[in-house]
Amino acid sequence: MFNASDLPDVIPVFPLPGALLLPRSRLPLHLFEPRYLAMLDDVLKTPERLIGMVQPNPGPASAPESGKDKGLHAIGCVGRVTQFSETEDGRYMITLTGLSRYRILEEVEGFTPYRRARVSWEGFERDLGPADADPEFDRAAFLALLGRYFKSRELQTDWETLEQAEDELLINSLSMLLGFEPEDKQALLEAPSLSTRRETLVTLIEYALRGGDDKEIVQ
Repeated sequence: MFNASDLPDVIPVFPLPGALLLPRSRLPLHLFEPRYLAMLDDVLKTPERLIGMVQPNPGPASAPESGKDKGLHAIGCVGRVTQFSETEDGRYMITLTGLSRYRILEEVEGFTPYRRARVSWEGFERDLGPADADPEFDRAAFLALLGRYFKSRELQTDWETLEQAEDELLINSLSMLLGFEPEDKQALLEAPSLSTRRETLVTLIEYALRGGDDKEIVQ
């Protein structure tokens, strides 16, 4: 179990559009670029084994002469490498277990081929605690809405598992897995509580069912 005092001030960051990691959730990743293989090698040498997932900011790119990629969103989520395996051709399959969100204060210059950032954990203390609750969650209505979404997308799922999942696991897993735009994923990440994340998720599903316009949902 981690405390805020156990978390470092500087972490490696992995900008990956559409890849959402949330506290107490698991994210599988496939690493093959040399810079991220170097990142993993360095991370595995540390006791914390932390990687900060973050969405690239779709704003304008830095000046070409800077050699930098596009900017980053201010808020990301750090995960601990809890599983990893190497393929025969040198790629890695890893699993990150989400620990806490963070706020980027500044990027840290250095000699690593991957990006690093100085971060603050302030304001995200609840992420390191027990599972969040959603006392107003209407599971039956939510699953009915989800069923319409899955039908519209011709998706299949294990409904028995969904019905039995704890509130946080259900809401966070769907937030991570459903095919929303990166900016929508960022909104789900930044939701201050499980209740507001569920409300955001419902809004995104309803919007998708409307076909992306402002007409009423077809019942």
